[in-house]
Amino acid sequence: MTDTMNLLGEFLRARRGLVTPEQVGIPVFGVRRVPGLRREEVGMLSGISSDYYLRLEQGRDRNPSAQVLASIARVLQLDEAGTAYMFSLGGGQPRLARRRLLNEDAPVGIRVLIDEIGMPAFVEGRYFDVLAANQLAAALSPRLVPGGNRLRDLFLDPVEQSLYPDWDEVTAQIVAGFRESVGTDVDDPGFVDLVGNLSLSSPRFRELWGRHDVAPRESETMSLNHPDVGLLVLYREKLAIGATGHMLVVYHAEPNSDNAEKLALISSYALQTQESNTQLKP
Repeated sequence: MTDTMNLLGEFLRARRGLVTPEQVGIPVFGVRRVPGLRREEVGMLSGISSDYYLRLEQGRDRNPSAQVLASIARVLQLDEAGTAYMFSLGGGQPRLARRRLLNEDAPVGIRVLIDEIGMPAFVEGRYFDVLAANQLAAALSPRLVPGGNRLRDLFLDPVEQSLYPDWDEVTAQIVAGFRESVGTDVDDPGFVDLVGNLSLSSPRFRELWGRHDVAPRESETMSLNHPDVGLLVLYREKLAIGATGHMLVVYHAEPNSDNAEKLALISSYALQTQESNTQLKP
């Protein structure tokens, strides 16, 4: 599993293996024994000694300067999110400490909001647990209910996987967002259990986790193969809830579009089901 004492070194090794010599202008002659760049090549291109770069990967130097980190980020072709993440691992820009919550929960006001919002909505915890959800969210996916986990569902549930026509892209995005959400807080038992189980059970998760991709949890357009209405293209908004690391996730459609009509049909059916269940209660 993850070496919690040398997160920077693990990140550097993983990202170094994803950059080809051709991408950085190094000619290749013969067979190379390792994928990606060699340590000495990263050091040379970054303007630091091979020995110093080796010390960084091995965790023998834990305080690289911002200039060194910026040079390595350039060589490893990291984007803004990846660079910020590497800086946090190297101590260049310490992440704000976040109080761990043994039992994560959604605020009461947010629970009221998602019940009244009139659109599919749920609350996503730091480890992508579903902390709260409304009936309309469950109508999109039966797994969008409190107690579920978006990672486990997406990687281990074939029914959930069938909802996403671009499953490969979706899984890459969610793992990169998960790594950004967790940051350096990797000794939490819940995190260790989740990543361990997924790594054992899902080759796809194991592959993506080993890449060390990092991306912020952002709003985007999602495509779903809904069993009742077919292909459904929705906007998915992710809104941070204070400093908790939780996200309010809301799905909505382009007004006056076919997708809006399909979403209205799904919502109507969900509300009818909710009313029927209410009437059946003694």
